[in-house]
Amino acid sequence: MTRPNILRCIPKHRDGIDQVFHALADSTRRQVVEQLAPGPATTSELAQPFDMSLPSFTQHLAILEAAELVTSIKKGRVRTYRLAPAGLELADGWLVRQRRIWQRRLDQLDAFVLELKERS
Repeated sequence: MTRPNILRCIPKHRDGIDQVFHALADSTRRQVVEQLAPGPATTSELAQPFDMSLPSFTQHLAILEAAELVTSIKKGRVRTYRLAPAGLELADGWLVRQRRIWQRRLDQLDAFVLELKERS
């Protein structure tokens, strides 16, 4: 089986964080990431819970691999996937920065509300 052309799946202009969130936007791909949390798995093991053709499923794997959320190695006819921390760390870093911004804004709002209460 040939691997899908990932260039058709992800536009060239997407940077790393866009690819990560694009990949994680799909529930099938999020489930694959969850399946790989305990350890590596083969394509057929990963595809088993899903009601789709193997070529369609491997497109999901190709998107995850392009986003650097998973890596794969091929031995003979068997391809095995494992989680790759780089993509997850990229998403986590972005989320941490956003959480800090919003926490600071909420703290400022809280201080403003307390100040208003003290004035009245």
